[in-house]
Amino acid sequence: MRGKARAPRFPVITREALQALAARVGSEIRRPEPYIEVATRDAIRHWAHGIGDRNPLWAASRTAPPTILFAMDRVVSGYVGGLPGVHAMYGGADLRWRRAIREGERVVGRSVLLRLEEKPSSFARRAIKQTYRTTFVGETGEVIAEADSWCFRTERDTARERRKYATLDAPGYTPGEIARIRLAYEGEEIRGATPRAWEEVEVGEALSPVVKGPLTVTSVIAFVQGWGGLYVRAHGLAFELFARHPALAIPNAFGAPEPPERVHWDAALARAVGVPAPYDYGPERVAWLGHLVTNWIGDAGVLERLSVEVRRHNLLGDTTWCRGRVMAKALVEERGEVTLGLEAVNQRNETTATGRAVVVLPRSPA
Repeated sequence: MRGKARAPRFPVITREALQALAARVGSEIRRPEPYIEVATRDAIRHWAHGIGDRNPLWAASRTAPPTILFAMDRVVSGYVGGLPGVHAMYGGADLRWRRAIREGERVVGRSVLLRLEEKPSSFARRAIKQTYRTTFVGETGEVIAEADSWCFRTERDTARERRKYATLDAPGYTPGEIARIRLAYEGEEIRGATPRAWEEVEVGEALSPVVKGPLTVTSVIAFVQGWGGLYVRAHGLAFELFARHPALAIPNAFGAPEPPERVHWDAALARAVGVPAPYDYGPERVAWLGHLVTNWIGDAGVLERLSVEVRRHNLLGDTTWCRGRVMAKALVEERGEVTLGLEAVNQRNETTATGRAVVVLPRSPA
């Protein structure tokens, strides 16, 4: 008779591994193969569907949702090098656009390891904040966007043993609560072709909220279909990946190697890294807040900057309400800039992400 299965033991953060990683700071990294390299009509549609963005602008125009950058580069989406076997929790991104991404355009990301910082962590006692800067360039070398993105590297065993989320109750919904969510989807406000003029905006006004969820394995799959995932590979391609990066090959319940990315749908591995249930991808929540902003600014508005910090796990079953408020407005070189404060809040009234956006709105005729 077999005894009780033991939780797996994972690598820890060693001084030697940390020193080796620190030696790479300031250096450009080898570019991981992207999921999307050309913003085709299909790629734009798949990205919009993956984040649940129903704005008809993306089907009618020749531009892509700004956050499609996540599908065009692995690094800005959470790929990290060094510290093999040490878990990576997506922490956030600061995205800055110089112009829109056009249909048919080839975009290439070039990334540099910007800095490493050690941080105290209530989740895993200590965490290494690993920040990259990615510059996105077009075929002529023109810079289209720039992004800083960061992950927190945490020891899986320490996080599990500290049991930060041990008392978290699983969500459950009544038919009435599901009906409320359905009505929120039906009532989602998309500004569309009616311009939102800078002059009509008032500091303190709220953006019309956008709901996301309840999060299910199906919705996680839908996001991966548009985004691509970091290590989602099948058959021989998966074994080739594990041969190059053995720390990614974590045996599943029947002994087959699978990547750590499966914490997003595999409950046993999620618990092994200290989280009570599978959870969403961090870039997805950044994109949700981007969806909130592009709904509000309308077709004539421009999203110039989106900076989001991911604060808590968004677990299977959770519903997220994306909200925003006008924090400031100013004329900058005769352009109407507006600063928005953003947040993602779950059904337990916990804030799971916060952020800011800078947008440019059209001016009313004098």
